[in-house]
Amino acid sequence: MSNKRFQTGTGPSQRQLRVGELIRRTISDVLNRAEIHDPDLNGIPITVGEVSCSTDLRVCTVYVMPLMGSVPVEDAIKALARNKGELRRRVGAVLTLKYAPDLRFRPDETFDRLDETRRLFSDPTVQRDLAAPEGDED
Repeated sequence: MSNKRFQTGTGPSQRQLRVGELIRRTISDVLNRAEIHDPDLNGIPITVGEVSCSTDLRVCTVYVMPLMGSVPVEDAIKALARNKGELRRRVGAVLTLKYAPDLRFRPDETFDRLDETRRLFSDPTVQRDLAAPEGDED
């Protein structure tokens, strides 16, 4: 038996990443094919950006964003939360886990962070620092 029962690192384990990606693909496929019988949910094009899983894989946080701002993010999350049971059943049928994870939906703020990063890199002060030679420290 291994001495490394508990993860000591700060990041997710390989299993958490693999299961999260499988859940992301499954939910994306279900939403893309409009397999959920909810006209409100089927009318919203939703991007599933990332799924992060807890260490015991019982709770997964799904980060979503409606495409092109078609509807407010809150409306998309409410529609997904209403159909959480059906989505959980679909995920449980695809994955071979002991428990089907509880799904929690949150807005994906990755795109906002990308815009902020682009804005910072276009700042003249940052551009000057990037263009300075490495040996120059003043």
